[in-house]
Amino acid sequence: MAPASPSARPAAATRPRNRKQLIIDAAGRVFSQRGYHNASMEEVAAGVGITAAALYRHFPNKYALFAECAHVMVDGLVAALDEVSSGASLTDVLTAVTRITVAHRASGGVYRWEARYLEREDRRSLAVKFGRLVERVDEAVQREHPLSDGRLRAMAALGAIGSITMHHTSIAGRRAEELLLASALRVAATDPAAGPPGAHPVELPARPVPRTRRAEILAASVPLFARDGFANVTNGQIAEAVGLTPSALYRHYPGKIDILAAACLQAAGLLAQGVEQSLREVTGPHEAVVALAATYVAYSFECTELNSVAEAEVAGLPAGLRRPLVLAQREHIAVWEQQLRLARPELDPRQARVLVHAGFGVVVEAGRRLRWRDSPGRREAVTALVVGALGL
Repeated sequence: MAPASPSARPAAATRPRNRKQLIIDAAGRVFSQRGYHNASMEEVAAGVGITAAALYRHFPNKYALFAECAHVMVDGLVAALDEVSSGASLTDVLTAVTRITVAHRASGGVYRWEARYLEREDRRSLAVKFGRLVERVDEAVQREHPLSDGRLRAMAALGAIGSITMHHTSIAGRRAEELLLASALRVAATDPAAGPPGAHPVELPARPVPRTRRAEILAASVPLFARDGFANVTNGQIAEAVGLTPSALYRHYPGKIDILAAACLQAAGLLAQGVEQSLREVTGPHEAVVALAATYVAYSFECTELNSVAEAEVAGLPAGLRRPLVLAQREHIAVWEQQLRLARPELDPRQARVLVHAGFGVVVEAGRRLRWRDSPGRREAVTALVVGALGL
């Protein structure tokens, strides 16, 4: 048989020039969806179509890859704003932020929640970069809307935009950019000192008092998970917090993951009870949406640690434990969506869901700005910003 001609031989595979970026993009998606500790280098490599050995030629270990992912979105935001001229309009500034955030939607969760697993130096570096970003937005906010607490409004506006990284609502990129930009601009123009129109003080159902050993274990675990991250907390730490031996924990919970699932279920239950209570006496959709906003803000301030654990760790639960929590979250969003669409009939279901999540993002970043120090005035200020994000 004659040898194959050169043109007939299969072409050698060529390494793409942007392979490192492809790896970072794939890793960001995996870390965001599965969490840092549940993700594997093999899973990331499969997402790029390479071997794990090839992946290690670019990154020496999982932490190095994770740290790169955590920095990439903030670096992109800072670079985008560096290209916007000094003194540019608030619309131009927030447009740049929105464009980059939507483009990195799939991996943005790395910065929002998983960054707590970064080492101190990386956390400090990220904080400096994010500080530059907030400073630039704050400058534009205060120049165009010289109202009270421009920094709070700047962070809340960024929270509205960043919310797109925290859910999976299917929506075209351009459409998402338009919705989020408009929402963030409304937040920036809202005077938090004026309070939300039509809001009433919210009193959530009392949190259950831990009267059993099982309840004590749950109550002691939540602040540990919130402070150190679920994966970094040991059974020994939990047992010590309640005066037990580590082996005694198994008489109350089969494993640490079951404590986490119980915490997430408690969070969902408290929020559902609060929503049911707040909607009992509303007379119309506008009042209902304001009541929902006030309830979510109250819940976030009263149950900060519990909420942060539920939001940050639910992705790491096994499918069987995660399913009831996903259903509870969908039911909660459905209530918001229904009332928001009644108040704003021009919205379709996807637009409404995106805006609801934008409201949640406002609460996260505004709460961080206020260091979750609770008071009636702070609750009213954050609720006003959420109502602004929703376009009421």
